[in-house]
Amino acid sequence: MNRRDFLKTTLLAGLVTHGLKSHGAPAARPNILFIMTDDQGPWSWGGGHPDARTPNIDHLRTEGVHLANYFATCPVCSPARASMLTSRYPTEFGFADILGSNVDPPGLDAAFPVWPRELKGAGYRTGHLGKWHLGEVDASHPNAFGYDYFAGWRHGAGISKDPIIEIDGVEREVKGYTPDILTDLALDFIGKDEDNPFLLSLHFWAPHANTKNKTPDGDRTWLPVSDADWDLFKDITPTLPEPRHPDLDVPRANRMTREYLASVHSVDRNLGRVLAALESNGQADNTIVIFTSDHGFNMAHHGIWHKGNGRWLLKTDQGNRPNLWDNSLRAPAIIRWPGKIVAGSTVTHTTSCLDWFPSLLSLVGVPHPDGATLRGQDFSPLLRGETPAWNDDFFIQYDQRDTLPGSANMRGYRTPEWKLVRDFRNTGMDELYHLAEDPGELENLIASEEPSVKAALAMLSEKLTGMMALVKDPLVS
Repeated sequence: MNRRDFLKTTLLAGLVTHGLKSHGAPAARPNILFIMTDDQGPWSWGGGHPDARTPNIDHLRTEGVHLANYFATCPVCSPARASMLTSRYPTEFGFADILGSNVDPPGLDAAFPVWPRELKGAGYRTGHLGKWHLGEVDASHPNAFGYDYFAGWRHGAGISKDPIIEIDGVEREVKGYTPDILTDLALDFIGKDEDNPFLLSLHFWAPHANTKNKTPDGDRTWLPVSDADWDLFKDITPTLPEPRHPDLDVPRANRMTREYLASVHSVDRNLGRVLAALESNGQADNTIVIFTSDHGFNMAHHGIWHKGNGRWLLKTDQGNRPNLWDNSLRAPAIIRWPGKIVAGSTVTHTTSCLDWFPSLLSLVGVPHPDGATLRGQDFSPLLRGETPAWNDDFFIQYDQRDTLPGSANMRGYRTPEWKLVRDFRNTGMDELYHLAEDPGELENLIASEEPSVKAALAMLSEKLTGMMALVKDPLVS
């Protein structure tokens, strides 16, 4: 089925059947468009990479607030996404690694309070498009978490062209490039004639590498992407972050970087389509637009590619390197709400995926649920240029299971100046970085005898132990 026929038949049958909205008086509460990419490094847009081409993300930044120090609680997909919905740490909802068909628990427990359900209860029309990765079982379906409509994938990854998509509980192949198809779905959803405001979670699968399409030698690839995206990058020799890293496989890193940046551009191009639709429909001023990613990504940083379950990108070593480096945790985060928040501003305080729950409800005037434990902070005052009391410390959890070589039980504690990482499974793998002087985390100071370093280590160790006790981390007895 091609994209045009798809929109005329299956999609239109699945959504509420109304004509295009005339968009007169704004709704009492603003719409929310929550755009999340997959595996997007903080360096892949906005001048962070000299070869990146992201004009629409960059423009959104000039019109919104940039959360410059935004982090995930965990450097892999499922737990980071669950923290975003629940405002809880990974071990609190039971998984600190990616979910799959053969792991326990099989999905996120729908008993947890989540902000989409709170918005639905406040009268929002809710939809989730794209990647879910919080359980393939029916009990963990997006519909159980407050989304009225779902079109996408319950599992974690797929392909960049001609995907098989679940629509109204039925899986079908749709012809076309995956980011374009998701955007077609989004444009139809936001164009419906409804009195209630909408919440649309548009979760692109890009720039995640393909799990089915691979290079002829079996390597991961981000191709195919459309000519509009690939033509900008296919002939470049990209800039690498550490080109002289010992034993780096430079040709492979160049090939991967070209493909990755083209995949990022496919998201950026489709972001432009959505923003243009909001403008033409008269919805832009009454829509909170959020652009973020589930976590960060490495592309030849530290000699690896991937995220917390990093893979060496070396000529002689293709094994795994579990990590809690900032490049695996930090993600882009931009919020635009014309006339309501400070356009073109930057928040340098530490924020995280835990903060969406309290912040979004505060922004739209929906009460926080009674009795719910929310670990995040409400950053809505920061968006208005206010200076509330703020905690810039951050706690991190990651358990890489035995399904991959190099399994680990990692916990981290980060302040703006220091970061401590402890591996409770493997001895001799702890790390300490002085971020104020070494933001690239290139020098591990864990064995330093310098008094100031030892004092920092003692302080971070105490704070790490305290947070693990607070959340009843299973690694503490």
